[in-house]
Amino acid sequence: MMKIFLFLFFSILLFAQDRVLLHIDFKGIADATDATEILHQKGFEFQLDKDRFHFFIKDERLYIETKQKAAVLFGMILHNKKELKNPAYVEIEWGVERFPENAYWENGINRLPIALIMVFGMDKLSSGLPILAPKAPTFLCPFIGQKEKVGKVYLGKLYKKGGRYYCVSNQGDGVVVHTLFSVEQAYKKAFDKAIPALTAFAFQSNTKDTKGGAKAFIKSLTIYAKDGKYNTKEEEK
Repeated sequence: MMKIFLFLFFSILLFAQDRVLLHIDFKGIADATDATEILHQKGFEFQLDKDRFHFFIKDERLYIETKQKAAVLFGMILHNKKELKNPAYVEIEWGVERFPENAYWENGINRLPIALIMVFGMDKLSSGLPILAPKAPTFLCPFIGQKEKVGKVYLGKLYKKGGRYYCVSNQGDGVVVHTLFSVEQAYKKAFDKAIPALTAFAFQSNTKDTKGGAKAFIKSLTIYAKDGKYNTKEEEK
C-alpha cells in the first residue's frame, strides 16, 4: 500500500507541470454490449479483422475480446494541425484477462493481447519486403505480454529499421496495469535523432498463430508533452 501511495504522490508532482496533448477514457459511459459506435464517435477508425473482435464497455473500461485467430487495429490518424508535437511520454491504464496461448516473441510468435502503436513523422522506411508490405514511418509499440521480458526491446518480423516493441508488463488476471512510457527517450535511443510529431496511434490485438483468443481492456490513455527532465517507470496496482 505504501508503495502505491508513494507512486501516486510522485505521479501528481510529475504531472503538475505537464501539458496534456491527448486524453481518452471511458468514464461516465454506461455499460454497452457493442462499443463500436462509441469508438467511432470518439474518432477511432478500424483496420484488419474488426468483425472477429467483440468491443464492449463494462465498468468504464473498453474491452477487446476474440476467440479466433485474428488481428485488429483501432486508432486515429492525426493529420496536419491535429498532429501532436513534442510528445514526451504516455500514461496508459490497461490490463489483460486472457493471453493468447503460445504467443512468445522469444520463439518468433510475435502476437499480443493488447499494444499501443505510436507513429511518428511522415518519412517512410521499408518494411523489409519489396512488394507485399508498404513502407511506414517510424513507430514505437509498448505491449503487455505473458512471457516476454519486461523492459526488453523487441523487433518485429517486418519494419526492423523503423519499428520497436517494448514489453511493459507480464501481469494478467484482469489487474489494472499503470504504464508510464517515455516516448521521447525511447525514440532517441532507438533512432538516434529528435522525436518528430506523433502523427497516428492505434491499439492492437493479435492472436494469429495462437490458441484460445484473447481478452484485454483499456481504462485510459494520456499523451503528455513536457519541457525538461523527468523520470518514468511502470507500476502495477
